[in-house]
Amino acid sequence: MSWLHETLVGFDLETTGTETAESRIVTAALVEAKGGEVVRQRDWLADPGVPIPAEAAAIHGISTERAVAEGRPVAEVADEVAAALCEYWRAGIQVVVFNAAFDLSLLSAELRRHGLPSLDQRLDGAPPGPVLDPLTVDRAVDKYRKGSRTLQSACAVYGVELADAHRAGSDALAALRVGLALARKYPGEVGGLAPAELHRRQVGWHAAWAGGLQEWLRKGKEPQAVVDGSWPLRVTADTTTG
Repeated sequence: MSWLHETLVGFDLETTGTETAESRIVTAALVEAKGGEVVRQRDWLADPGVPIPAEAAAIHGISTERAVAEGRPVAEVADEVAAALCEYWRAGIQVVVFNAAFDLSLLSAELRRHGLPSLDQRLDGAPPGPVLDPLTVDRAVDKYRKGSRTLQSACAVYGVELADAHRAGSDALAALRVGLALARKYPGEVGGLAPAELHRRQVGWHAAWAGGLQEWLRKGKEPQAVVDGSWPLRVTADTTTG
């Protein structure tokens, strides 16, 4: 369980919407921590280049006017965030991302949109990782628990304080602490695994979850439903579920 005491990095985006191919970055945060205690935090505010819908602004608190006045061009933000993430991965540091397939896919879409190097290009062809996704892990180790699987719900289940929900820095730190709580509660499935092996298992766990959800949806009112089983980056642009 040694990696629990090493540096981990929480990552979160707040965005204009929920579609990874079309939505834009509004805020981003990277939080370095040891033992769940913050060592360093970096925050970005972007001008996404499109209006921020009122419903999104109501969630994360950033209006179009503020983003335009105070934010930096989104291409610069995406480039800097991607560079920072890849620096951690090259050092073998786990990046904790709640619902990684959303945040990392949206970041990747921004990089493509602005003609910037992709994550794997920045990693000399290697896939991004290691990633720890508390959502994917929670679904696998406690698959029959009823109720929602939001970050707020996970914080309640695993005893993690979440102050200022939907603020990128707060969510990034909370996700990191939920990841640590999962590792401590499930040492055999999570905490006792090397980061690379835990990453590999999450690929399978997410694929199994997506396959089960797709089957359930197709038996109901969505016979053509497609749920992308790829992780931590989606293959399809968007899916029927976040």
